[in-house]
Amino acid sequence: MDFVAKLVQDLPMEEGVSKAGNNWRKKSWIVQTFGQYPKTVQVIALGNAIDNVHMELMKVYNLSVDLESREYNGRWYTDVKVFRAVETVDPSLAPQGYPAPGVNPAPAAPGVMPGNTPVSDPFSGAAQSDPFAGAAAFGDASDDLPF
Repeated sequence: MDFVAKLVQDLPMEEGVSKAGNNWRKKSWIVQTFGQYPKTVQVIALGNAIDNVHMELMKVYNLSVDLESREYNGRWYTDVKVFRAVETVDPSLAPQGYPAPGVNPAPAAPGVMPGNTPVSDPFSGAAQSDPFAGAAAFGDASDDLPF
């Protein structure tokens, strides 16, 4: 599986020795995906795969990952194992036309959600009024809570 993400945190290498006496290494990174609702995801590399993944903070990468879940004592745990990270050529181009993580988009017109167009009445074709236009009359105007 591949996805595009920006590296936001580089975690320290973890190393140890297993019960069987084998040395092990684990490297973790925190990346942020693109989209209308960006997600923060921890990706890991184990053993020799660490040597194949080189990433720098705040750069955008096309990550190739394997997803794996396992059960332990009745609970499920999921790993996102990265095996290749390729830096994108133009990091300012986010997938699907959404801004890069941490970049504030230009404000939309009043009453219009980003990426959407105003809704019209399907029967008359007239534009509908904003149902929340008088919402401040029900509470204190400085109160930003939705209830």
